[in-house]
Amino acid sequence: MNHGSQTGPLQMHQSRHTVFAESVRWALAPLVLLGSGFFTANFVVSGHYSWPQTSRVFVLTLTVLVLSYEFVYKELLSQHAASDRAKAALLRSCLIPYVIGWVLMLVWWKF
Repeated sequence: MNHGSQTGPLQMHQSRHTVFAESVRWALAPLVLLGSGFFTANFVVSGHYSWPQTSRVFVLTLTVLVLSYEFVYKELLSQHAASDRAKAALLRSCLIPYVIGWVLMLVWWKF
């Protein structure tokens, strides 16, 4: 029996963790930040600054900051990636989708 072809529980756990981390970085975080940018721009453009709506946007902003830091930046650092690589991933996975969400709302608002 070839022991090199078998995967142990630790190796399987690490591969699941890697798949989860990559799916958050390449799928979940960009979608959440795109929506967040869109709804934050909607709040700013609408001009209806009530306390409930302001608190929702504030909580949404804090949530995406935590998502970006914990599940993208810090996750890459835990995988022994360089700080520059983690910052580049933060830019690609979080900042660019957030700005695209803003732009989509502004374009939609103009038309």
